[in-house]
Amino acid sequence: MIPAKVKIVEVGPRDGLQNEKEFVSTETKIELINRLSEAGLQNVEATSFVSPKWVPQMADGAAVMAGIARRDGTIYSVLTPNMRGFEGALEAKADEVVIFGAASEAFSQKNINCSIAESIARFEPVAKAAKDAGVRLRASISCSLGCPYQGEVPVASVVDVVERMAALGCDEIDIADTIGVGTAKRTREVLAAASKVFPRERLSGHFHDTYGQAVTNIYAALQEGIEIFHASVAGLGGCPYAKGATGNVATEDVVYLMNGLGIETGVDLGKLIEIGDFISRAIGKPSASRAGKALLAKQRDGVGACV
Repeated sequence: MIPAKVKIVEVGPRDGLQNEKEFVSTETKIELINRLSEAGLQNVEATSFVSPKWVPQMADGAAVMAGIARRDGTIYSVLTPNMRGFEGALEAKADEVVIFGAASEAFSQKNINCSIAESIARFEPVAKAAKDAGVRLRASISCSLGCPYQGEVPVASVVDVVERMAALGCDEIDIADTIGVGTAKRTREVLAAASKVFPRERLSGHFHDTYGQAVTNIYAALQEGIEIFHASVAGLGGCPYAKGATGNVATEDVVYLMNGLGIETGVDLGKLIEIGDFISRAIGKPSASRAGKALLAKQRDGVGACV
């Protein structure tokens, strides 16, 4: 059941950078996005249209979207929590808008101060507007494999939210391990259940690497036939509502895995390694990508990278 080809959704420019305390320049964000699309990423989560009060790092979303060099065939996504955000996304000519909910009631209350049902109801006008405008709609379900507040999240809770998001007309739905506690067994259980109520080919895996299980969980997801995965160049990211949660799985590590399995991604690993080095230097933090660091060291020693 392992697919021959997968799509990687690059979330570094938005999910990866949003928690950086020091403001990352608009020019750096634009260059990051452009280089990622040039490396072959088919879908780049570019920014979010949220209140600068809550996410100051994304205050330049409109300028970023206006400044990027759009590559044919690339989907540029933006996070839109409400109609004001959607209107900004529409004006910025986003190809896809992303809404978000949680599979955990406790996380929903802590994160956005409302129940799961209330949060999804808030997205109904956004979903309708997206459908009316012919804009792709994606939903992300946080804490699908565990919650920092309530602990274990029942599989039935994840399935319930998948069904609710599907009813809104979502084109893709992300099953997100927000705090990186998932295991291979649990990953397969959740994805197998979710695929019974939503097309498997439109489900995606979004894994954080807090416990070092992200690549393992991706392999487990592949065994369930999942064809879409999220990743963040250099392993950028984290979750402000989940203490100790590290960044998203590094895109370099995911592409290295897929290459080893003979699965097509369309991504140039050599270019990706350089991009990881670029953004790590730009924000003054070391890359969290194991493959990226190892292959970069080989390149600098004059040894060809295994791409």
